[in-house]
Amino acid sequence: MAGGIVVNTINTDTGLFSTNNAYLGIAKAWVNFTGSSGAINGTSLNVSSVTRTGTGRYTINLVNALSNYCVNITSDFSITSVPVTGVNGSLSTTSFGVATNNGAGTAIDNTYVFVSVFSS
Repeated sequence: MAGGIVVNTINTDTGLFSTNNAYLGIAKAWVNFTGSSGAINGTSLNVSSVTRTGTGRYTINLVNALSNYCVNITSDFSITSVPVTGVNGSLSTTSFGVATNNGAGTAIDNTYVFVSVFSS
């Protein structure tokens, strides 16, 4: 007979499992925010704040540091946004910059901006 583990509840609010860093293939951080203000809409994962530094320019600040990560960005506008190193400084383990534009290179504040981060 094969053995098994049955768990009804796991409570972790700190450490490795608090940001799902123990799991591969799932987002390690995500946020949905308002472009005109940087205000987070509802809840987020591993994002402490979004700072609007100018029209269509934002710094995403992480709660728990990540290294070797990939940023995916989209918005309610049909032209997607791009992660950038030059907009708000360098990519770091605790923050990164993103910018949104109208597809012709003009910075705009989208109504909604969606960011997800994956890391090994």
